[in-house]
Amino acid sequence: MSERVGTASRGTAETEIEVRIDVDGDGESEVDTGIGFFDHMLASFATHGRFDLQLVADGDLHIDDHHTVEDAGIVLGDALADALGEKAGVERFADRRCPLDEAVGDVVLDLSGRPYFEFSGTFSQDRVGELTSDMARHFFRSVAMNAGFTLHCDVEGENAHHEIEALFKSFARALDDATRERGGGVPSTKGEL
Repeated sequence: MSERVGTASRGTAETEIEVRIDVDGDGESEVDTGIGFFDHMLASFATHGRFDLQLVADGDLHIDDHHTVEDAGIVLGDALADALGEKAGVERFADRRCPLDEAVGDVVLDLSGRPYFEFSGTFSQDRVGELTSDMARHFFRSVAMNAGFTLHCDVEGENAHHEIEALFKSFARALDDATRERGGGVPSTKGEL
């Protein structure tokens, strides 16, 4: 098995972010964004996807959570693209549906090289701790656009904590499935993704 580790960083007037991800890790994480619930979701993503993830963000949280969450998604997407390279021998397509109590998250993805994002559903509460609920949707969009994935997310439930966590777990499991090495070349009639 080849080593599939990606790194990326981003520094702007709004945020400083560093990410390292090992796609074939054990689910270990070191995460610090300054947004407690978001840290919990990123740790859940690492655990359920079996990715080793280091993500440190220093953002302008005195304004709000938008720049930190968006830029974390951008940099994680860049690191995933770096880790997967040409994507030779990967499964490519995956879908997962994970519940958390009354909530259900559905994720369908394609490591297509063509960034696209679709989201259905609403969050039942505006905030979970310091995280604006809708920033979860924005995070997934940022990851998909920068990793070059086609990503469809759907959520339903009655509690925003459960809804967001179900989505993160579904995304983690789907990404774990799609990145599995099955051998052979690039899974595309074009010969590249």
